[in-house]
Amino acid sequence: MKLVLASALVLPALASAHAVRDAHHPRQAPASSAPAASSAAAPAGSSAATGVATSAAAVTTPSLTFTLASTNPSALPLSAIASGASTQSTVAATTTYAGGTKPTYLPNAPALPDVSSLVISNYPTLDKTPPTDSPEVQQWIKDVQNSGIEIPDITQTVAGGCASNPEAAADTSRKWWTCSGQAPDDSIDKCPDKMTWGLTYDDGPALYTGNLLSYLDTANLKSTFFVVGSRALSYPALLQEEYLAQHQIAVHTWSHPPMTQLSNEQVIAELGWTKKIIKDVLGVTPRYWRPPYGDIDKRVDAIAKAMGLQTSIWTRISPEATFDTGDFDIAGGLTTSTQVLNNWENIIGNATTIDTGFIVLEHDLFQQTVDIATGYILPDALAHQPPFKIEPIITCLGKEMSEAYIETSSNSSAGSSGSGSSGSAQSTGTGNSSGAAADGHNGAMALASPSSLSAIVLAVVSGAVALFL
Repeated sequence: MKLVLASALVLPALASAHAVRDAHHPRQAPASSAPAASSAAAPAGSSAATGVATSAAAVTTPSLTFTLASTNPSALPLSAIASGASTQSTVAATTTYAGGTKPTYLPNAPALPDVSSLVISNYPTLDKTPPTDSPEVQQWIKDVQNSGIEIPDITQTVAGGCASNPEAAADTSRKWWTCSGQAPDDSIDKCPDKMTWGLTYDDGPALYTGNLLSYLDTANLKSTFFVVGSRALSYPALLQEEYLAQHQIAVHTWSHPPMTQLSNEQVIAELGWTKKIIKDVLGVTPRYWRPPYGDIDKRVDAIAKAMGLQTSIWTRISPEATFDTGDFDIAGGLTTSTQVLNNWENIIGNATTIDTGFIVLEHDLFQQTVDIATGYILPDALAHQPPFKIEPIITCLGKEMSEAYIETSSNSSAGSSGSGSSGSAQSTGTGNSSGAAADGHNGAMALASPSSLSAIVLAVVSGAVALFL
């Protein structure tokens, strides 16, 4: 077994992280920035919508407004799932897969690459938007230009959310989901079938992803993991474990920036490098992606389409009711685990009243997000009556898992922008029913604010540590 030295990523520099995030995430925008979405409003029609606090000073400790149907017997007390919580042990990747291993559940899929041969220096700097002058990005730019998809010529947004971009916020034709609540056409924001939950986790793989994978395996649950490219390079063994455990792997950019603030070329670099590292680790290229913070408009969406990526967000049934648990903000002290569970209760209250299924925003980045998911949210969902059908986005859409990747898709045109070859495959079932166990047009432009993931979620620990690949 070969050891590759790389920077190990740990819990974030929280003080600066959330200050940046609050300026961009729709549910964190101040009321004066309306029509932005709150974390998870009370069920539609309720007069007492509950939002997540926007500063640590405003956080109180509410009591639960409901009784959980079930909890994990080994769950930490809610008081222990908080900012500054004691560091727990992590579950490492349970298996180290040799190059050439075949994913037996996905016929015709390529064999796994040998990740011990990954050379860290061949990839961009972790957690920074990649430069646009590299040969790889220049080729992807040409591929987008030759895709036949027209990229709308609309201005980039600037830092500060809706209040700092009044013209863009008022222009519903640009489909800026953050401020208008209108997503680009064909964006996936729900599962078609009522009582079906498209289970998703963002921002990993990370230190506590293994703990989440262990629980999902025990509960026979499959999820969609929206993967940050920098994390894939840091934790390739965990990414392989996710994939071989039959979870859907999708793109979540290289450095987690607000995408509408980037130039066309920077958007291409963020998506292209993430697709590349995922293929270099798994042998397959995702066909689905989620924009960080849900920051999407029709320009960014068109670029993603030209690169063979389908935009996937989460359910939002009104400006106030968006299916975001708010779990990300526990680690930064901007909310409490109790408030997150109240948000969750409001989400499932709304989910049972709509005529479709739903998709919820959660994260596997922090110890606290994994603890609240495995200790409380998932056990409660599994005990819900009538039962939820819980599955990855791809299968909740009625598609085979093979359609999640260019190389195994039956769609011969799936490989836009030189992303890979196509093929056909069938997968085994993956569902689980609960109860069953800066201004300017779009030329190259430097970022105006520290919006890379290093300023948002992760700090690089000094020194280097060996990663078992």
